[in-house]
Amino acid sequence: MKKPVVQIINRSPNPLPQYATAGAAGMDIRAHIPAPVTLQPLERSLVATGLYIQLPDGYEAQVRPRSGLAINHGITCLNSPGTIDADYRGEIKVILINLSNEPHTIRPGDRIAQIVIQKAEQVEWMEVNEIMETARGAGGFGHTGKE
Repeated sequence: MKKPVVQIINRSPNPLPQYATAGAAGMDIRAHIPAPVTLQPLERSLVATGLYIQLPDGYEAQVRPRSGLAINHGITCLNSPGTIDADYRGEIKVILINLSNEPHTIRPGDRIAQIVIQKAEQVEWMEVNEIMETARGAGGFGHTGKE
């Protein structure tokens, strides 16, 4: 199967994002910052990566948290997953937040998030007066109970 080609500019000294294993869906992206940034508890920061991409039409990039940062340090991404549209040409930046009770320092080159490239369909709306009923209906948050 032919892989889609994504053009990338790397204005950082960090390596290009890459898949860590053959079955990986995401690629780690790294901080491109001039000096360490310490996030205090509940503090958020916009962290640059030095990466600029040109996605093929019909694709998006999603910026997602790294599970190791989340479980070990309480660091996650706000606006997650963050969507990068095919027509965006600015630098990829990551909104990180410290949800722990301890300060955490992000250093230049640290892996801060992962990026996943996926197909993204556009739709047309068809306004109607009713939609088909299902067994679930309007059941939402917690509608299936605890077991």
